[in-house]
Amino acid sequence: MNNFDLHNPTQILFGKGRIADLKNQVPTDAKVLIVYGGGSAERTGVLAQVREALAGRTLVEFGGVEPNPRFETALKAVELIGQEDITFLLAVGGGSVIDATKFIAAAAFYDGDAWDILTSRGSVVTSAMSFGTVLTLPATGSEMNPASVITHAGKGAKLPFMSAHCYPVFSVLDPEVTYSLPPRQIANGVADAFVHIIEQYLTYPSAARVQDGFAETLLRTLIELGPKALETPDDYDIRANVMWTATLALNGLIGAGVPHDWASHMIGHEITALNDTDHARTLAVVLPSLMNDQRGPKREKLLQYAANVWDIRDGSDEARIDAVIAATRGFFEAMGIKTRLGDYDIAAPEIDRIITALKDHGMTAIGEHAAIAPDDTRRILEAAL
Repeated sequence: MNNFDLHNPTQILFGKGRIADLKNQVPTDAKVLIVYGGGSAERTGVLAQVREALAGRTLVEFGGVEPNPRFETALKAVELIGQEDITFLLAVGGGSVIDATKFIAAAAFYDGDAWDILTSRGSVVTSAMSFGTVLTLPATGSEMNPASVITHAGKGAKLPFMSAHCYPVFSVLDPEVTYSLPPRQIANGVADAFVHIIEQYLTYPSAARVQDGFAETLLRTLIELGPKALETPDDYDIRANVMWTATLALNGLIGAGVPHDWASHMIGHEITALNDTDHARTLAVVLPSLMNDQRGPKREKLLQYAANVWDIRDGSDEARIDAVIAATRGFFEAMGIKTRLGDYDIAAPEIDRIITALKDHGMTAIGEHAAIAPDDTRRILEAAL
């Protein structure tokens, strides 16, 4: 097991009715900017619950954060913070809204071009505004980590950043608010969480039995409950387990002391930047192809994944690896997510643009061994057509 530091300061308020507890989390003298996405937070009554819980505080609202949050939109919120003397941020939404709020929190305190935050991957961030979250869509784990991904439409770029200053102070997780989510969003959330776990697990052995055991349990939970979450949307226990799994998938726990991959994410980001395909769906396209292409370097963990997650134990090593890749693709398809580039109107000419974008953003040596070069990425994408 590798050396590691692990510190997560985010307080989790989990369960039914916990939005009401916001009154005990947000400072009484705070001037709060509520950041949210489209109309769903209003239609579902989540915003009404937030307003009720924060009655007596000064509230300013900023809506319109996109599913792939835009740099340009976030800067409008930063401007509003200055105009209204905002002292606390509250994200009400899924990962995109929370990611945007992290960037807003950092940009509000950054004395320079906010684009630097993304091009430096967050290294220039030395402070950020305090913020909390009310999670409405389990998927990204952003409610309990310091990472964010922001899209700059004008530059055709989708870039991640991370800063220890961008952990939420608290996050409210009420599974009941997910009952009314469209099936597409639930499917995306399950797939996103699944690949988050894979990126920290499916690398090479590092004698991290605890982390591997946690990861395998989380994967089995999503495989079992993901389809059920679509079939019975108002089953509290199913939604609660899916929500908590998505948080644990990327809160630092299973990734401590183990190698990470993240190649599927880096490639997937460029697909989203190209044509705005849902983030989770880009991952479902890239991952099976990458698993097959990298079956040599990932051999030992692929066999462990086959046995411990999918109970695939019979046949030759190559046959078991084939079977577990097929099972992974089949899981995404069972969630209603297509797994070929052609399903998202991407053909050979677009691959050239994706490769160019990866080069432009310095993604020329990715994966757990930093060995996936542009030519390897091209081969992975061509196999995913």
